[in-house]
Amino acid sequence: MLHLQRSHTIDATPDAVWAVLGRYMHIDDFAPFIVSVDALTNGEDRVGSKRRNHFENGTSVVEEVTAWKPNQGFTVALSDMAAMPLHEASSEVSIEPKGEGTSVKWTFDYRVKYGPLGWLLGQTMMKMMMGKIIDANLKGLADKVLSNQTAVN
Repeated sequence: MLHLQRSHTIDATPDAVWAVLGRYMHIDDFAPFIVSVDALTNGEDRVGSKRRNHFENGTSVVEEVTAWKPNQGFTVALSDMAAMPLHEASSEVSIEPKGEGTSVKWTFDYRVKYGPLGWLLGQTMMKMMMGKIIDANLKGLADKVLSNQTAVN
């Protein structure tokens, strides 16, 4: 498996960050490349919760929660990834206090199709593309958290 990790510190409390991040079925509120989300399960967000994320280019991916730690983070397994050259993928988002703010860590672990050529593709283009997506998600999350704080004050 290849591993990619990004982190970002948000000038807000962990509770304020979780108030946005913990709304699992609403990732499209802050992730700029996701245009809509279909909830594939009902009820409280927890292990087993599933969503389908729809992207600007007309593709989609399903994410299922495999670990859920309220106020700390979650892990998802990706499936229905026909538009991506991946055998498997998972992602973890975690938060922890850092000074007067909150550190958000977002990881992406993946195994690319096509043997050695796929591995090379994963180390270069996939890593660059997914890094840009995760960076944009982290920026979008920070912007949403800060705009929520401004709206409350």
